[in-house]
Amino acid sequence: MHKINKIVIFIISLTFLMACNGDKTAEQQTFPVDQTLCQFSTGECYKKVADITVGLMIDPVNTPSEKPLNLTLTSTQAITNVSVRVEGRDMFMGVIPVSLSSITDNEIHGNLIFGSCSSNYMVWRVFVSFDYQQQPRTLMYDFLADNN
Repeated sequence: MHKINKIVIFIISLTFLMACNGDKTAEQQTFPVDQTLCQFSTGECYKKVADITVGLMIDPVNTPSEKPLNLTLTSTQAITNVSVRVEGRDMFMGVIPVSLSSITDNEIHGNLIFGSCSSNYMVWRVFVSFDYQQQPRTLMYDFLADNN
């Protein structure tokens, strides 16, 4: 009887070990595509306010966590007093300022790094604040981290 108990415990343990296998198929890891999120693999993500359109591009386009990212904003009109920050959309992950390195009237470049999230589905929001026609404006862009 004692041997049978050991065998049963061994089989149950193997079952749990197989269930905890770290190898996930691509089907298990995919999420439905949220059409409201920026898809940088298809190009810039555009938002419009007043009569100005501002495009956001992040490179690498799969927006990997904990890696340096290059951010580019392009606008159809000149904007001033530009500031950019990134925050978690659905979860507080702190406020990440974007260091803007190059600013011209219609193109802004910056760099950032954001942390990873254990949920495997982390949506970040980019807040772009600027002045246009002497009025403060803010646009928001949402994107998925680690978007393979």
